[in-house]
Amino acid sequence: MAPFVHSRASADGAPAPRRPAARTATVEPASAGDRLDRWLSDRLTDLSRARLQALIRAGLVRVDGAVVKAAYRLRGGETIEVEVPPPAPEELVPEPATLSIVHEDEHVIVVDKPAGMVVHPGAGHAGGTLAAAVLAHAPATAGVGGPRRPGIVHRLDKDTSGLLVIAKTAAAYAGLVTQLAARTVTRRYLALVHGRLKANAGVVDTPLGRHPHDRVRMAVLPPGRGRRAVTHYRVLERFADFTLLEVTLETGRTHQIRVHLASLGHPVVGDAVYGKARSRPPVGLDGYALHATALAFVHPVSRCRIECSAPLPARIEQLLSHLRNSR
Repeated sequence: MAPFVHSRASADGAPAPRRPAARTATVEPASAGDRLDRWLSDRLTDLSRARLQALIRAGLVRVDGAVVKAAYRLRGGETIEVEVPPPAPEELVPEPATLSIVHEDEHVIVVDKPAGMVVHPGAGHAGGTLAAAVLAHAPATAGVGGPRRPGIVHRLDKDTSGLLVIAKTAAAYAGLVTQLAARTVTRRYLALVHGRLKANAGVVDTPLGRHPHDRVRMAVLPPGRGRRAVTHYRVLERFADFTLLEVTLETGRTHQIRVHLASLGHPVVGDAVYGKARSRPPVGLDGYALHATALAFVHPVSRCRIECSAPLPARIEQLLSHLRNSR
């Protein structure tokens, strides 16, 4: 098995170290045909496969100097170079950015997150996060929750837009986490999916867990495995090849709406991860056609009920307008 060695030289031959130290190895002939991410996972055992895939997506893995995809099939004889950035600092650095604030008081803030913004730092997404923007807006959140995700009690996927509540104080954080665990926070979404659903309403109650062969993805698992996940949906409007749904969550699992709707054969428009080729929208669309449009919870300090709403963003409204005009 080819060992990796450390190199201080950068890919352009500079003496370095403007980049992190690289690890290099040569692919042995017997590994021809192997996927790049699997080959790396077998050799760089200190890094998870998900972490390696994130490095590949970030362009920090090169094959003979070229950036390729995780599914790249090795030929044998190539030189593989992997750059592993140093661990991110424990404390999040504030990053001023425009926030669409729907509600704010001294304890909580509700924002309408745009598609394309990551909620908190993770593999391949160190900056430009919602958490960093909120920290710049409300510095007191620095001591609330985890140091890399101050105030964050729930998330939306990067390419999903809509409402999130963030705690500004420790009391608010504890109260919101308790409500989420008790499933008393109401979250309503609007989703445009591929195909025409026959039923006017329905419930998907199937367990979710990590995909057995792709640890980056989630999947519906057999009974007795995974964690229970419950999604309710109602048809709002039908088009020739699409359906607009109102979706509410009983649970809040990773990728829950996307995986559950895809399991019905109706993936969210724009979601290439779970919809593959069918996910292509009829007109341009940034992100997924999935928007968290309503959020309600009991204020963790005042005990008053807070109800917030956010209209569909222009990117989805334009798609719906196209579909309506095409009838």
